[in-house]
Amino acid sequence: MTERHHQLTEDEAAAMFEPSGWDERYAGQEKFWSGNPNPQLVAEAAGLTPGTALDVGCGEGGDVIWLARQGWTVTGADFSVNGLARAARHAEQAGIADQVDWWRVDARTIAVAGRSYDLVTSHYLHAPDGGMMDVTRRLADAVAPGGYLLVVGHAPSGELTHLTASRRRAMFLAEELLPGLPEDFEALVVEQRPRKMTRDGTSINAHDSTLLARRRLS
Repeated sequence: MTERHHQLTEDEAAAMFEPSGWDERYAGQEKFWSGNPNPQLVAEAAGLTPGTALDVGCGEGGDVIWLARQGWTVTGADFSVNGLARAARHAEQAGIADQVDWWRVDARTIAVAGRSYDLVTSHYLHAPDGGMMDVTRRLADAVAPGGYLLVVGHAPSGELTHLTASRRRAMFLAEELLPGLPEDFEALVVEQRPRKMTRDGTSINAHDSTLLARRRLS
């Protein structure tokens, strides 16, 4: 993932937790993200049998497109109208529009209402003030029996000094999400994985907090 933006003020950072902030960010014509799939998704999903997938916080659709190309039927979910519009255009350009659909929803209040998926994934979605445990619980509700939940985010790091205090507070360790897993889930991966990220042309050492869990069949 490559970030290409100026250092945010606290007010601007607070807006990034709300749909309006991301709608503004996605209002321009230029791609904000690289379009490449996130590395932990590739690492964990490449060996799975394709089925149905839900990508929450899908942004411009890079992970949705990768999953569809692997044979998955994918729902891309995001709370940004402009983000979903970009993702739909990118899916059309990639020739996989018939394998995807779109759902405008806020991960902090998502209610699956009978929907279930073989894979539910979310990458670098950060709810404010430690809210990712509750988000994890909500995402787990969408996992079908035998299916997988993959939640990945930025781990707290001294390297990320350019970030505002509110953004740093939204980061998490993988083990902090475990209380959000229902009893019928088995945690398979709970770790922080090293990764190089590039910001404004500079390489930064970072860690991906990675939680992979599977819902038992019975």
